[in-house]
Amino acid sequence: MSRYELRFSGAGGQGLITAGIIMAKAASIYEGKQAVQSQSYGPEARGGASKSEVIISDGPIDYPKATSVDALLAMTQEACDKYTHDLKSGGILLVDSDLVTNLPKGNFKIVSFPIINTAKNDVGREIVANIVALGAMVALTGQVSRENAEKAVLSSVPEAFIELNRKAFSIGYEKAMAANA
Repeated sequence: MSRYELRFSGAGGQGLITAGIIMAKAASIYEGKQAVQSQSYGPEARGGASKSEVIISDGPIDYPKATSVDALLAMTQEACDKYTHDLKSGGILLVDSDLVTNLPKGNFKIVSFPIINTAKNDVGREIVANIVALGAMVALTGQVSRENAEKAVLSSVPEAFIELNRKAFSIGYEKAMAANA
């Protein structure tokens, strides 16, 4: 049985909990896998480090918390500093290159590009940075197909914002593929 642990981390208000929920939805509803999502946003909801964890498995999930993270998104330096210690050897660290400038050392792959500025400049709205990051995580982890992740995104946003989110997801996916090449 395979178990894959993802953590979306950054500052409260960056939409990371939404990104985690959409990833879990893609895995469970559209991929037919087992998935669980949990979050930490108490006082962090006002700007401190926050996180959303997603566990994806082919079989039952006995423990719903991440203990050995396979892929970590760090949207802030604080989140990177706080959560990188849980990243397993051989894991993936995705960072916003404009906000995470002190990269940690370790036996993991680092993928870096300006996630928030990509949302602002390439998509046209900074508010979809979480969907840009989600697209990148889907590309880097391979835990859900691009098609099924996109279905989960589009079924999770208001109709008026479908094209904006489709573009954000696609650009994040492509940027991660290029940065990972």
